[in-house]
Amino acid sequence: MKSRTCLAVMLSLLITVHWGFPVHATDDPGPERLQVVATLFPLFDWARIIGGEKSDVNLLLPPGVEAHAFEPTPRDIVAINKADLFIYTGESMEPWVRNLLGSLTNRSLMIVDSSEGIDYMEEARHEGAGAEGQGRHDSIHDHEKEAARRHDPDHQHSRHHDKIEGHHHDRHGGKDPHIWLEFGNARKMVNHIARAFSEKDPASADLYLSRAAEYNNQLIQLEKAYEQTLAGCRHKTLVYGGHFAFGYLAARYGLKHISPYQGFTPDAEPTPKRIAELIDYMKQSGMKAIFFEEGIEPRVAKVLGRETGAQLLLLHGAHNVTKEEMARNVSYLSIMEENLERLTRGLECS
Repeated sequence: MKSRTCLAVMLSLLITVHWGFPVHATDDPGPERLQVVATLFPLFDWARIIGGEKSDVNLLLPPGVEAHAFEPTPRDIVAINKADLFIYTGESMEPWVRNLLGSLTNRSLMIVDSSEGIDYMEEARHEGAGAEGQGRHDSIHDHEKEAARRHDPDHQHSRHHDKIEGHHHDRHGGKDPHIWLEFGNARKMVNHIARAFSEKDPASADLYLSRAAEYNNQLIQLEKAYEQTLAGCRHKTLVYGGHFAFGYLAARYGLKHISPYQGFTPDAEPTPKRIAELIDYMKQSGMKAIFFEEGIEPRVAKVLGRETGAQLLLLHGAHNVTKEEMARNVSYLSIMEENLERLTRGLECS
């Protein structure tokens, strides 16, 4: 109970502080402001905090669009070519960038690979629920087979198939692209962005660097809250009814994870056998929560919830946000704060 109270106090302080950052609205572009395009929401959020009133920052992803299958339109490419700064996550997340760079004509455009200097993890391969300590399932009970058959998800995302060459594993080069979900990596990415702003606008370098330092202090405080809270959980395994994006975070805090999906793209679908294995695992382990991803109908998570009675909790990967979330001024920090609250409930942390 004491740790829950401490967590609430720490998060309330973080919320109070990070909403105090100047976030410039792009409705009134100015000729002296740096024009910035960012590929993912965290990069957009960090750039608007660091740039503040001295920048116009635009998110390349339209609100609510799934990030893994995204490729820029001709209009997007024109916007990038007109910018002062183009900030992307890395080739593992945005493999289309390599071809894009060769087509740009703006020689003054600064390209910022925010993954520079970050060690990538191998993409997780979910071979079975037994991989997390329950033993491999050589057979599946008849009632589980029936549940899997009744709830086998249909393939509603085939519209993305033509955009994706090869297997989902190949799109990301075998690497887990979700580097921004670990706070140490996030601080490095913030520093890359601040240095790019400083190089582009040396007269304001001290301002950009001080904003980055202040923001990174908030990341450190949130990281401490995660460390303190997740050290005292009844469960150490995340059952994730979606494409698991939290490998870096799980590794950082000693958590295991199980997902029915292979790969990260939205048209990757689980097999009935995988679903049945997870149902069996949850019943044996006493897990009372299933986490699901943002932006995609949680069909598989709902199946698992119906079969086990577990509650469904959103664990937001922060790739992108909806129009409604943008209107509420959500931020990377607020998303990660809410994730911690849900992890606390789902893993039964004291």
